[in-house]
Amino acid sequence: MSRLLILAAVLATGACTIPTYEPDPTSPAQWERRQEAIQRQQAERERLCRITKDDDPRKEELCRGIRGSR
Repeated sequence: MSRLLILAAVLATGACTIPTYEPDPTSPAQWERRQEAIQRQQAERERLCRITKDDDPRKEELCRGIRGSR
């Protein structure tokens, strides 16, 4: 029984660490869509960093890697 619990725990935690695989784009249009998605994500992170109050515990995480955040 304990082996089953250990196996279940290992499988449950292991599933969280599997990286997602996203194949590289194969056409110029796909590359452009990918770059636009990256730019939108970055703009959203910058917006969240800008509007998050300084005393919010998420501020450090939201602003990590954003230039001029401090």
